[in-house]
Amino acid sequence: MKKILIIATGGTIASRISENGLTPLIPMDQLLSYVPQIRQLCKVESVQLLNLDSTNMQPCHWLKIAATIYESYSLYDGFVILHGTDTLAYTAAALSYLLQNSEKPIVLTGSQKPIDEDISDAKSNVVQSIRYVTDIESRDVCVVFNGDVIVGTRARKVRTKSFNAFSSVDFPQKAVIRDTKIIRYIQDCTEKKQLRYYDHLDQSVFVLKLIPGLDADIFHFLKDKYRAIVIEGFGVGGIPFLAELGFSAQIKMLLDCGIVIVITTQVPMEGSDLDIYEAGRIFKKDARIIEAYNMTLEAIVTKLMWILGQTKIASEIREQFYQQINYDIIL
Repeated sequence: MKKILIIATGGTIASRISENGLTPLIPMDQLLSYVPQIRQLCKVESVQLLNLDSTNMQPCHWLKIAATIYESYSLYDGFVILHGTDTLAYTAAALSYLLQNSEKPIVLTGSQKPIDEDISDAKSNVVQSIRYVTDIESRDVCVVFNGDVIVGTRARKVRTKSFNAFSSVDFPQKAVIRDTKIIRYIQDCTEKKQLRYYDHLDQSVFVLKLIPGLDADIFHFLKDKYRAIVIEGFGVGGIPFLAELGFSAQIKMLLDCGIVIVITTQVPMEGSDLDIYEAGRIFKKDARIIEAYNMTLEAIVTKLMWILGQTKIASEIREQFYQQINYDIIL
C-alpha cells in the first residue's frame, strides 16, 4: 500500500460553530475518524501544520507547506493538503511554482461544509483525494473537489456555497472521479524529472482592477510600495488610453521606474488579447509590458511572487513569466 501524508491547515472542513461563526476547531485525529475507509486505500500519516481560516493564509504559509512536503518528499508516495476553500486556488498555484516537476501527486482539497455535519461534501472530497493520490498515473500539483481534478494553476473558486465550488479556467479538467474510477482527460508526461524546490517568494505584487472613473494617479501611491502591478483591464484587456485620462503616462512612469506591469482581463473566461483593440495595442507597443493571456489571476500573482523571489532582471522576469509551468499558460 502507498504511504500518504495528509497535511491539515484548517478551513471549513475542520470547522465548528462558535460564537463568532465557523472556526477551525476539529483536530486532525478526530477529522480522520470521519473517513475510516481511506485506511483501506493507503497507509496514512498526518500532521496539523496550520489551523487557519484560509482568508488568513499568507505567502509565508505557502512556503511552510512547500517546505514540509520537500523535507518529507522521500518518505511518502503522495500528499493531500486539507485547506479552506477561499484561498485554496492561490495555494495550489503557489505550490505549482514552489514544487515543480513533482513525480509524486500533491493534492489540495477542502469542503463547503464541515466534516461533522450530516450533509457535507467533506467526506467524499477526502476519499476522492486519497483515491487520486494513490493512483499510479497521478503526479504534480492539482485540486480535487466534487469529483473534479483540476490542474493546480487553473483552479478558481466560482461558487460561494455550492458543492461544485471550483472550475478549471480556460483549460480542460485533468480528470474526473466517478465512484471508484478515475477518468483521465490529460495524460501527464511520463518522462522522469527531478523535483525543483524553491523557498523564497517576493510578495510585493499588487492587483489593480480598473473601473470607470478610476483616477490614474493611483499609480503614484503604488510605485514605491510594489515591485509588480497586475492591471485587470476591461474586455480583452483594454485600458483607457485618452491622453486626458492619464493612464498611458502613468504606466510609462511605472515602467521607467523598473516596475513590472502585467496586463490581464477582469473577465472570468477566455483571457486577454491586447492585439484586438486600440485600447490594448497602444500599451502592448511597449515591449516592457507583459500580457497574461489565458492565465488565472491566482497563477499570475503567485508566479510573479515566485519569479521576483529568484531575479530582479527585467529580461529574466519576462522570460520566466512566459515559461509554461504545470499548464499555467498557453501561448
